Amino acid sequence: MKHYKPTSKSRRMMSVVTYKGVITTNEPHKALTFGRAKHAGRNNRGIVTVPHQGGGNKNLYRMVDFKFEKKNIPAKVETIEYDPNRTGFIALICYRDGERRYMIVPADVKVGDVITVAADAPLKPGNRLPLRSIPVGTFIYNIEIYPEAGAKMVRSAGNFAQLQGHDNGKVQIKLPSGEIRTVSDTCWASVGTVSNGEHQLVNRGKAGKSRWLGIRPTVRGSAMNPVDHPHGGGEGAQGIGLRRGPKTRHGKQAYGVKTRRPKKYSNYAIITRRKTKRNTPN
Repeated sequence: MKHYKPTSKSRRMMSVVTYKGVITTNEPHKALTFGRAKHAGRNNRGIVTVPHQGGGNKNLYRMVDFKFEKKNIPAKVETIEYDPNRTGFIALICYRDGERRYMIVPADVKVGDVITVAADAPLKPGNRLPLRSIPVGTFIYNIEIYPEAGAKMVRSAGNFAQLQGHDNGKVQIKLPSGEIRTVSDTCWASVGTVSNGEHQLVNRGKAGKSRWLGIRPTVRGSAMNPVDHPHGGGEGAQGIGLRRGPKTRHGKQAYGVKTRRPKKYSNYAIITRRKTKRNTPN
């Protein structure tokens, strides 16, 4: 981490991840990039459906491989790069047949290392194996929910899951949230921990840095008019009134309310729910 000297108000608390010695190039592989229009949180009618989005620096989207269809072909790490579209670093790998692809790179993998996607691959960071071949206690990421469907879970910077056990064609995985769920042992996962673990320690220091990232300001509901928010209105600072709890701007309950669908497709796979403030013992 790099902490700036307090030469101004915004520099006083600002900190950034040090890329020196980690990132090996500033230019992405052009064949694996494309431009992508930004919608600023608006739907096809121009109505804001996701608030607090807009602006931001222009960037190219990197096509990251999450399916890893090329199996049993060793690939060499050519570069480690910054990706503006995700928190972890990505690596450009070149397979022995000459094809290049991007992947989320784990910690401790460097340029020149060899990555293998195979059922009998060695148990080292970056290699990808079926869950039935991974021993209990191993840290994993890029985990599939369904076989051959591509990595869906544990892809953010510094994250990892831990394999807890094997049981009758299923494996138990403890996710970063604390949730324990079962997944078929024919699903694949990568060994290791996602890179850029210091990302969560970054202090942006000023509002402008959030705007560069496309994050617009958040306005308190109590500062709005009654027509705009249930908490709005009144003279001076006001509470939420006689309501039983805080509400969203659409009038629905917020904070501590279950939002998971009762019949969600993956409910059957959850053994232990994630810990929340409401169900954590004192």
